[in-house]
Amino acid sequence: MKHPRDTPAVTSLPQAPHDEASHRVRRYALTMGIRMVCFLLMAFVQPYGWYTWVFAIGAAVLPYIAVVFANAGRDSTERPVESPVVQLPPAASRPAAPKTSPDVITIHESKDDTA
Repeated sequence: MKHPRDTPAVTSLPQAPHDEASHRVRRYALTMGIRMVCFLLMAFVQPYGWYTWVFAIGAAVLPYIAVVFANAGRDSTERPVESPVVQLPPAASRPAAPKTSPDVITIHESKDDTA
């Protein structure tokens, strides 16, 4: 028999594929947005100096970084396993459920021959 702590919890499941893809697209778009800013700063900041080369290197290298991070997928966002057993209070400290009977409606059908 498995120990309760060995049972996987819902919180330890991997991210849904749709959510993971959305996260990767947002990360890619953010990186490419930073690249566009670097490119614009490289072109329009005057006078040209050492920082122009920093912007140029950023504009040249960021596409590679964006693609690598976007394709990293699940490997880059691991989540720790959480045990639900640890988070539940002991049974003695939990409030007892009320012992009221639920409202039940009972319908009795009888065959009526007067129809």
